[in-house]
Amino acid sequence: MTRSIYVAAPEVQTGWSVIAVGIINALTREVSTVGVFRPLVHSEDAHDGFLDALLAQPGVTSTYEESVGATYDAAMHDRDEAMATIVARYGAMKDRFDAVVIVGTNYNEATSASELSLNAQIAVNLNAPVCLAVSTKDRTPDAVEHVARNAMDEFRRHHAQVIAVMGTRVTADNRAGMLEALGKLGVLAAALEEDPVVRSPSLADQIAAVEATVMTGSPEQLARESQGGLVAAMTLPHVLDRLFEEATVIVASDRTELIPGLVMAHRSGAFPQLAGIVLTGGYEVPASIQRLMDTVNHRLPIARTDLGTYSTATRIGNLQGVHTSTPRKIEIMRRIFDEQVDARALLDAMAVERTGVRTPLMFEYQLNEMARRQKRRIVLPESGDDRILESASIVLRRGSADIVLLGNPTSVKLQASGLGLSLEGAEIVDLDDPELIKRFATKYAELRAAKGVTYEQAVAKMKDPSYFGTMMVYLGLADGMVSGAVNTTANTIRPSLEFVKTKPGVKVVSSSFLMCMADHVDVYGDCAVNPDPTAEQLADIAIGCADTARIFGIEPRVAMLSYSTGTSGSGADVDKVREATELVRQRDPELKVDGPIQFDAAIDPTVGKKKMPGSAVAGQATVFVFPDLNTGNNTYKAVQRSSGAVAVGPVLQGLNKPVNDLSRGALVDDIVNTIAITAIQAQHS
Repeated sequence: MTRSIYVAAPEVQTGWSVIAVGIINALTREVSTVGVFRPLVHSEDAHDGFLDALLAQPGVTSTYEESVGATYDAAMHDRDEAMATIVARYGAMKDRFDAVVIVGTNYNEATSASELSLNAQIAVNLNAPVCLAVSTKDRTPDAVEHVARNAMDEFRRHHAQVIAVMGTRVTADNRAGMLEALGKLGVLAAALEEDPVVRSPSLADQIAAVEATVMTGSPEQLARESQGGLVAAMTLPHVLDRLFEEATVIVASDRTELIPGLVMAHRSGAFPQLAGIVLTGGYEVPASIQRLMDTVNHRLPIARTDLGTYSTATRIGNLQGVHTSTPRKIEIMRRIFDEQVDARALLDAMAVERTGVRTPLMFEYQLNEMARRQKRRIVLPESGDDRILESASIVLRRGSADIVLLGNPTSVKLQASGLGLSLEGAEIVDLDDPELIKRFATKYAELRAAKGVTYEQAVAKMKDPSYFGTMMVYLGLADGMVSGAVNTTANTIRPSLEFVKTKPGVKVVSSSFLMCMADHVDVYGDCAVNPDPTAEQLADIAIGCADTARIFGIEPRVAMLSYSTGTSGSGADVDKVREATELVRQRDPELKVDGPIQFDAAIDPTVGKKKMPGSAVAGQATVFVFPDLNTGNNTYKAVQRSSGAVAVGPVLQGLNKPVNDLSRGALVDDIVNTIAITAIQAQHS
């Protein structure tokens, strides 16, 4: 049965997009398929921008065509006919989805009173409970309660059920009072603080608003949010004193002597990073200034408009951002909702039940959710790679880990700015910091004294970002490290083996892949590290994989794989697996483990019952331990490519503190997931 919820507001500019995005995000963690429905849109020809943004959210699988009801014009002309169209179109699409988020009207076409009534009628006809959004901006808690109560009364008058009321545009100072006021209404209440970034326009929005022509700046740079305009109508020293982070500096185009100074300030790292520069008045940039700028790789967006300074500043000052326009905003909205709304209580009120299904998207969300519960500090030594910076920016927005980047702070900030990325909240540690080099080298020389390492040799080692980052982990300055986007696997792991060392009782570092199938997650190991493990090493690998499974919420049922099942075969390779299985049973008597067992018997219940009757693992294995690297590496890639499974990893196992290796071809999503995995491992270290 499809579960639905109708998100509505009683007025314009409520800031309710955070609720719609948050509910979609919460649903995709619990059910397999989510649809979005917009009962009324402005035009049959032009797309609804808000609906397009919601349909682009991960996990939403409805198409634009099936997500649209009727037009505002149709509703104003003949409400009954429009309602029939809305009900018919909703009925045609809803059964394809486990849950549907219905997004109400935006109050651009009618008075608040009549449109509120229309929303109530739509909600009733679609048999959808209502989540009501109420703006708290410029209102006392009593006033917010009054507005919410009146809106609830209107919905109830039409027999619509309101299950939640959420205050939006809340400040940190008034949140407690708003929660108390909304709590008197007898339904689930929440108060969502407003993040300034969410309402900030992008530089591209500002440029469009002032009808400017872009002179420099890539699409990524233009997508960066601006925190406001600053009119530079004074000499450079005074302008520099007034700069703020992500400012759009408005400069009269006959004051081009200011441009080099602003660009240098942006590049220096000693001043705030700017969103861009808008030149007013339409004058051409002098050739000498242009020549100077061409020689400086500043990457700062500069645009020119024919409008005057006053008109430009006014338009930019009055511009509000589109809430769903950038990934940064989306992540912030998800985080706000997750932190400030009891999502489980809301889904329970919708009668949405957790399914036994675990899709790759669900698993990804669960990773970030687990990481956020006990935030850990992860060091990324390869800050020169654009993928690392983009991944760091995403992790910071999601709040799944605290990030430490290694590199020259000015260079890192400038590189991020050029990519249109925000690294707000990240710590950037200079690899040339003399105090840290001395401290780290002294400790390394002490730890490796038996190997004859001198202090001078230790200093040279600490110039290597992998060694520097690993030492931060060893000394507790970071909880884990992720590397390998640039460095080899050997370069990433070697420092850990030298001084982080393995856990007590573990003699070998191994790896596993979290294999996200269409409806569940399995663990495969070892597929990346050990070429031909001994029986004892294979037992280490099996126990390590079982521990990894538990950490990520997978009940371990361990299949020790071989080319024969049970006692049907013999030979050195089978005997090794049989011995390893017995060692695992001795070390962890409570663990469900069986072997030797063939892959088909491990995964297929029918085959499992036939080949190994009575086994607690056969036909229902969740952890697959391969006898050697050749078999494991080829199998995980074959399954990945043939079934469309998402392989997350490799996850390194057995170290005292988590250090994880990336493929040099890793995508940004891979890096983000690996950071979350490392943070979760650190919670259990």
